[in-house]
Amino acid sequence: MKFEIDTKKNIISINDGDECKEVSLYSTEGFELISDLWVKVGWNEKYSYSFSWFGMPIIQLSEDMVRMQEVIYRLKPDLIIETGVAHGGSLVYYASLFEAMGKGKVIGIDIEIREHNRRAIEAHELFHRIELLEGSSIDPDIVSQVDSMIPVDATVLVILDSNHLREHVKKELEMYSPFVTPGSYIVSTDGIMRDVCDVPRGDESWIHDNPTQAAEEFVAENSNFKIEQPEWPFNESNLKKNITHWPSSYLLRH
Repeated sequence: MKFEIDTKKNIISINDGDECKEVSLYSTEGFELISDLWVKVGWNEKYSYSFSWFGMPIIQLSEDMVRMQEVIYRLKPDLIIETGVAHGGSLVYYASLFEAMGKGKVIGIDIEIREHNRRAIEAHELFHRIELLEGSSIDPDIVSQVDSMIPVDATVLVILDSNHLREHVKKELEMYSPFVTPGSYIVSTDGIMRDVCDVPRGDESWIHDNPTQAAEEFVAENSNFKIEQPEWPFNESNLKKNITHWPSSYLLRH
C-alpha cells in the first residue's frame, strides 16, 4: 500500500493497488490511519520497551495500560491472574492500583522467572500484593495451584501475556476462563502480531498464528464469552478505537 501525507493540502492519499482514495488529514479516519501505521513502526522499533513503572520495566504500550487501569478501577477485582512475568513491571503496575484501592493481589506465572528479576520483584515495596508461580501456565499442576489461591467469592480478572502463539493462547483461554467472574474479562494480549507479520521484526506465520486468532476461535466455541472492547468512561472526541497492541483482546464473560 502506498501512503502519502500532504500537510499543505491536509490530505492523506492511499493507494492499495486496487483503489485510490483521499482522506482528510484532520479527521477521525485520518487519525486512525496514521495511528495504525504508527503502532506498526513503533512495535518494530520496540517503543514499548522504553517504559517502566515504579522502577520496573513494563514492556507494554502506554495506552493499553491506561485503558486497563480504567477497567480495573471499574471492576475493583480481588485478584488478577497474569501469565507472563518478564521483568515484573506489569505485576507492579497492577499491585500499585490494588494498593491505591486498599485491596487485591496479583498472581504472576512464568515458565522461567530469572533470578535477577525475581530478586527485583521480591525487593519491591509492593511485593506484599504479588504472588509468583514458576512453571508453564498450561501445566495442570500450576493451574491447580492458582485455583487453590483464589479466595471464595473473589472477583477475578485474567491477563494472558506469556507465549503468544495461537495454540498456547487457546489452551490458556480454555484453562483460565473458568476463573473469570461474570462481568469480568480474560484478556488475550498482543494480537498486534497479526498486524506486524510483515514488518522487519515480524514473522509471516503470525498472520494466522497469533492471540487474536485464538480469541476468535475460543469465543466461537464458548457462548458465555464475547470479544468486547470495554467502554471508555470519558470521551469528548469522535474517536472510538483504541491505539493498541491488544486488538480484539478483551473477552467478556456474561
